[in-house]
Amino acid sequence: MTQLDELCHRHGVMVRYHGLDGTPHEVPDETKRVVLRAMGVAADDDAAISLSLEHAPHRGETRMEAPQGTHCHLPHWLQHSRAWGISVQVYSLRSRRNWGMGDFADLAAFATIAAEAGADFVGTNPLHAPFLATPERRSPFSPSNRRFFNPLYIAPDAVPGFSRDLADEARLAELRQTELVDYQAVTETKLAALRRIWPVWQDLADMPEPYGQAAFAQFCADGGEPLRLHALFEAISADQVKSGGAPGWRDWPEDLHDPKGQGARIFAAENEDEIAFQCWLQWLASVQLEEASDAAKAAGLRIGLYLDIAVGEAPDGSASWSDPGLAMRGLEIGAPPDYFAVDGQNWGLAALSPSALVERSMQPFTDMLDAAMVSGGAVRIDHAMAIWQLFLLPEGELPSSGTYVRYPIGGMAEALAARSNQHQSIVVGEDLGNVPEGFRELMGAIGMLSYRILYFERHHHGFLPPDAYPELALACLSTHDLPTIQGWWDGNDVELRLSHDLIDQQGAAHQAGERGNERRQLLGALEHAGLLERVGEESEIALTARMVAAIHRYVARTPSKLFVARVEDMTAETEPTNLPGTIDSYPNWKRKLTYAIEDISKHEVFRAVAQGLAEERPKQH
Repeated sequence: MTQLDELCHRHGVMVRYHGLDGTPHEVPDETKRVVLRAMGVAADDDAAISLSLEHAPHRGETRMEAPQGTHCHLPHWLQHSRAWGISVQVYSLRSRRNWGMGDFADLAAFATIAAEAGADFVGTNPLHAPFLATPERRSPFSPSNRRFFNPLYIAPDAVPGFSRDLADEARLAELRQTELVDYQAVTETKLAALRRIWPVWQDLADMPEPYGQAAFAQFCADGGEPLRLHALFEAISADQVKSGGAPGWRDWPEDLHDPKGQGARIFAAENEDEIAFQCWLQWLASVQLEEASDAAKAAGLRIGLYLDIAVGEAPDGSASWSDPGLAMRGLEIGAPPDYFAVDGQNWGLAALSPSALVERSMQPFTDMLDAAMVSGGAVRIDHAMAIWQLFLLPEGELPSSGTYVRYPIGGMAEALAARSNQHQSIVVGEDLGNVPEGFRELMGAIGMLSYRILYFERHHHGFLPPDAYPELALACLSTHDLPTIQGWWDGNDVELRLSHDLIDQQGAAHQAGERGNERRQLLGALEHAGLLERVGEESEIALTARMVAAIHRYVARTPSKLFVARVEDMTAETEPTNLPGTIDSYPNWKRKLTYAIEDISKHEVFRAVAQGLAEERPKQH
């Protein structure tokens, strides 16, 4: 072993790894040096490596295990029963009162609809804070800061101090009618109204809780320096964009790169009201999310909201600016080459530093969990393998040059379980892709639910039978990155990939042929389960409400503790939420539901699926 490799071993940087197909990959020496440098370890030459080795921790083989007794929360009533819920992209909700995109008031209303249908939870997309100054940076999985929330989900008409003259009703009606969310227009409209409410709210007396000024003051005190710095970031970002600059700190003037530097201090002193306004937006978002959570529980959802936590943050966002030592600068999270992406993937996200997590006793990780678990009766950890390892690559390089970096799994698992039990929040781990051997067993040992998708739960004969699914899991048909059931049945996803040059004609023909086989296999599985009778040749069958209900019942029949239906599948949507591999050529994260929440429960497919799920998983009190 070379000295460089020994130094990598001491710091948990893998010098070789095996891909999804078992192929061994040797990591380039330059990548090793870049990763070590991002961790604060000098490795530029032999002398630096020798000196770094003298101070490096001695580390044996890292074991994939958690401390004895580490176990996430599972409600007592769920230990011997099963439950189901509905997932929504909150922004996609239509209503007759919102401001052009779904908001927390819509989420509360939808939770009531779900409860009346027999569900026990409503899942959401990540609700993390975005770049408010540049609304088109809209991916909820590439947030600016995971500790804070997206102010665009605030319902301005629910804020004390609002009056109808603050809103242009004709403009709001236009924004409600669009097929896609117009983020720029919605942001301008909402922020304009909220800026006018802000001074009015400050002068109000005897406001109803939880909107009182004392509650806001307490929120700011509890939020402390992290909240103030996030608000300062948003204020600087808006000022930079207004003057033709960039929303992210890496493209700001040099004197603004340091949040504690003179430039940031001068800006803060000159913009105290704007910083307070940004804190107020965060408070309103947290208040209204909590109100939605309370409404969900009051309506009868025993789990309540099921919130999503992204795997990382944008490298130029609030999180990496506010706390420079926390993220590994110069590296991005991705995935190695595999069957689905021959060149690998670059997700463009910054990763937390493993050494910083250890030095701070996991506090940054627990702070992020707290933000979601306060209002979430369940949470989904995107790319759950991140508590064991992350695939990191140098910025500007191909994913094939990347490597895995190990994380303090014992401490992270222990922190996750502790917060889960403190907040009584169920933990679901998204365990798709290159799942290390033994990781799913670890998930089971600590009570983290696996994430099982119908489209992927297959063998060479077809779809796995329901009883083959694990008990400690959340089962579903698909996710935001996959086609809706209607789109899958019709093969729309194959056509989309072809039209966006993600596959060639030969690949499209192959995938279309495979889809025909998959449809036949699914029909056969439904017949075998007694959920559907063969009604004709597969190629002649249109997807009916009864068939969609049967497919949902098939997966809901599994022993898995939780099942979640996508609302898009319950309303026969045909277009996907997100088309991986595209940025602006497809309207990712913009599509609204066809039906407003006031009408959604009347939809034939919604009724059929809800009835089927309520029969498969009846509530047991």
